[in-house]
Amino acid sequence: MPWCEECARYFTPTAMTADGKCPSCGRPIDDATGLSGDEETPWHFKLLNVALVAYLSWRIIVLFV
Repeated sequence: MPWCEECARYFTPTAMTADGKCPSCGRPIDDATGLSGDEETPWHFKLLNVALVAYLSWRIIVLFV
């Protein structure tokens, strides 16, 4: 999410000016938090999903046995 250091506020992309500056102070907004989507999913989230699928699969097997 775009962050303005001067105003100490987050901005949505639609709240910025057309050239990517802060509407309040006019400084360029730092987009260091990554709107590009190139961040990888954390390993512990993947592990949690695997554990959830295993648990639900086991519960379904027990239901029919």
